[in-house]
Amino acid sequence: MTALNVPTQGWTPSRRRLITAAGASLAVPWIGARAQGRIAGGKPITLIVSYPPGGGADLMARTIAPRLEAALGQTVVVENKAGASGQLAAGLVARGAADGSVLLLDASSFAVNPSLFPKLPYDSATAFTPLAVLATFPNVLVCTPSFEAKSVKDVIRLAKTKPLDYASSGNGSAQHLAGALFEQRAGVSLTHVAYRGGGPAMNDVMGGQVPLFFANVASSLANIQAGRLRPLAVTSLLRARSLPDVPTMAEAGVSGYEVLEWNPILAPAGLAADVKATLVAAIRKALEDPEVLGRIRQLGGDVFADASQQSAGKFIAAQQVQWAKVIKERKITTG
Repeated sequence: MTALNVPTQGWTPSRRRLITAAGASLAVPWIGARAQGRIAGGKPITLIVSYPPGGGADLMARTIAPRLEAALGQTVVVENKAGASGQLAAGLVARGAADGSVLLLDASSFAVNPSLFPKLPYDSATAFTPLAVLATFPNVLVCTPSFEAKSVKDVIRLAKTKPLDYASSGNGSAQHLAGALFEQRAGVSLTHVAYRGGGPAMNDVMGGQVPLFFANVASSLANIQAGRLRPLAVTSLLRARSLPDVPTMAEAGVSGYEVLEWNPILAPAGLAADVKATLVAAIRKALEDPEVLGRIRQLGGDVFADASQQSAGKFIAAQQVQWAKVIKERKITTG
């Protein structure tokens, strides 16, 4: 997730590039020579997802897991361990064996939690080995189909005349922060309604209990296409491939606004260098699969520019700094 007024050169969707052909040619021999049976003695790898089934992180996990199995030559089992804004899953992985047998597929909340929770059950900076950032996805401001606002300008106008609620998957979630930035940039005040997960929030928006939701494109696309949600604007700088007729926030009148969600894969700290290299190469190979690329693009996302471990670590660290500033300025808490 990339905040407004933060340099995004190299990270925006317009600058996403796939792994080069040279990188691919290096990755395949490495996997063939090293990966077979080398991760945790060949036992199944557990890919722990920090959010419930059906959400964006879960979709990414179930898209990439079969390709990781093929690249590594061993079983990859997806397990959803939702709770505490991703802390439950992250804590399990942080305490897991540093042999590659347990991995974390998280969301952009990983970079937000250190600023929201002063006593995390792990140290985000030292408890993990970042392996990759898989993809980035914009949010999309959606509303109940019967809602009177037909555009972002209508939302702003209404918010200045009467109270308006917006739903999120929880305090400090990507949807909450997207709403906070919208308030700041649009000069309005909205009432935040926190849910325990994006699914319940989306259901209540579709049912008319709450009118607005800064939804993840990946998890809301089917409901948008079915007419159960009406999209007003995407939060990326460029229009989403999957929603070409939906304007960006800038086009809709909120200039410079950008929020992206993203999905990292991390292992426990202390991972051996050869195991780390094998996993990174397998992830790179999985991201080169045309079906994976097609699925990510279908959901409105882009493959991350560089799936290397070093690039992922730098990106995650920068995101932590950026969102710490936003949270402090907006006085966002988990209460």
